[in-house]
Amino acid sequence: MNVIEARGLTKAYRGKRVVDRLDMRVAQGDIYGFVGKNGAGKSTVMKMVCGLVTPTEGEIRLFGDARPGGEGDLRVGALIEEPGLVPNLTAYENLMAKALASGIVNAPDRCAETLALVGLGETGKKKARGFSLGMKQRLGLALALIGSPDLLLLDEPLNGLDPEGTRAMRNLIVRLNQSFGVTIVISSHVLDQLDRMATRFGVIANGRMVREMTADEVQAECGDSLRVRTADPARTLALLEEALPGAAFRAEPDGALSVSGAVNQAAVAQVLRASDQTVLELSQVKRDIEDYFVELMEGGVRVQAETAARGKGGARHV
Repeated sequence: MNVIEARGLTKAYRGKRVVDRLDMRVAQGDIYGFVGKNGAGKSTVMKMVCGLVTPTEGEIRLFGDARPGGEGDLRVGALIEEPGLVPNLTAYENLMAKALASGIVNAPDRCAETLALVGLGETGKKKARGFSLGMKQRLGLALALIGSPDLLLLDEPLNGLDPEGTRAMRNLIVRLNQSFGVTIVISSHVLDQLDRMATRFGVIANGRMVREMTADEVQAECGDSLRVRTADPARTLALLEEALPGAAFRAEPDGALSVSGAVNQAAVAQVLRASDQTVLELSQVKRDIEDYFVELMEGGVRVQAETAARGKGGARHV
């Protein structure tokens, strides 16, 4: 079942579309990494999903229902932008206020359990204004979890955290998913951390979904590749395409070939030696995941610009 299904989702402010006909599917049990540059529309999409912002156009289905969630829908928890903390209250008091406002049954026990889950069970009478950034993020997460949601939306939950805080937050997110069955959508620019958690990804650029893919697909495309540079690139490409029908080839600006897929360096070297190719370079390269996602985002922007240009050109000929 899809926990989130968005079709043609659009949000415009003063005539400018910040989310533009976006389609998005998040399956039950996913940790969905939502990737995009600042201003790409990630936060706006998440606000529409949890009912804080009304779409201009399009449809959102949550848990199969054709209606958005809202602040009163306990199936959806959200930590979007700054946690809504009352600085002069303790962690427990902040959580109790949210629990009572939400009508949580057995609120004192539920608050104590949730604080223990996020690692704030021993904060006692310390006021939230004295919390570190990591503690504030964990308290914000506790507020999102107080209703035992089935869907959790986290907007940049790793922002500003030190390495220890980042690791603790990452482990907690994975535990919520694996031990409690919570479906989680995370937007983050910390891509190496997102790569350690996410089971699926969605890439957004200029308010449009560029691509959705599984973690396995990302790993396959970011896997090891061979960089091959010879004195005769065209001949080398022809030879390797014939010898390695399952491989993928990409020409580099300096004339080298990037060969990915089920390739073996020794086998490539053997093909080149047997055909008397002058090998200038043969090395193994690991594609950086940040570069991969940046390429997707920039490619999405470029395709949108080209589409818009074609549309304008077509209009002039009508």
